[in-house]
Amino acid sequence: MAYIDDPETQRANLSFIKASMREPLLSRDHEFELARKWREEGNERALHELVRAYTRLVIATASRFRNYGLPMGDLVQEGNVGLMQAASRFEPDREVRFSTYAAWWIRSAMQDYILRNWSIVRTGTTAAQKSLFFNLRRLRAKIDSASQNGSGNRLTKEGREWIAGELNVDVAEVEAMEMRLSGADQSLNTPVADGSDDDWQDFLADQRPSPEEVVIGMRDAHTRSQWLAEALGELSPRERTIIRERRLRDEGATLEELGRELGVSKERVRQLEHRAMMKLRDSMLKRVEDSGDLVANP
Repeated sequence: MAYIDDPETQRANLSFIKASMREPLLSRDHEFELARKWREEGNERALHELVRAYTRLVIATASRFRNYGLPMGDLVQEGNVGLMQAASRFEPDREVRFSTYAAWWIRSAMQDYILRNWSIVRTGTTAAQKSLFFNLRRLRAKIDSASQNGSGNRLTKEGREWIAGELNVDVAEVEAMEMRLSGADQSLNTPVADGSDDDWQDFLADQRPSPEEVVIGMRDAHTRSQWLAEALGELSPRERTIIRERRLRDEGATLEELGRELGVSKERVRQLEHRAMMKLRDSMLKRVEDSGDLVANP
């Protein structure tokens, strides 16, 4: 459903459209002259004349996207941003008309705006999804027209496969986008039925740990920390240093670094580390009845 502006906004949009349509068209030579003045001299008057002449292209492009339920004025503004981007990158020496070059930038700016604002759920995060979002309705309408099916029916398997082939995407992506476009955003505060006091959010399960589980987890973590401290105390000073530097830091020291610090070879550090880990394991296992108690629950 298209967005409907309030009367004041409609008048402002109409005034902008009329002013844009009154701008004179540019000849090829004059267009290139303006582009060169802006590119080589930074002449802002040339830039403004060039951009104003093609705001009609922005309006024409915005009219093709007006059925996505977003304000026409916002689409035009986004298109103007794309037009300015095109003007800043346009190279007149390539002998391409500015309108041809700018059309891609204008359309891209509007499409990005639509994808960002059409839904609170992010849509079109990949090239395939973006292509589906802007072409699925058109291709579906072509299928409906050929088969004379009602537009409310879901696509058949053959229809999905045909669209996937046309857009070079997976059938699964066609199915996902079809479902995505078939329903609008809905608030979790919406009643589940007319006259009901229950909202949809009332039926969402809270997956977070309960207060009791949080407290038990904190106590278990404290107990395991105590066990580890006691087990470390049973190691020799050199073994304790190796374990702390290798295992108890975010970025553990290398065998070579510890070897230089302790005055031994890398292989000797590895042997000492292995022996210390075995001592720690044996010491910790003596403190529990079930080895699983040494592992924190996810």
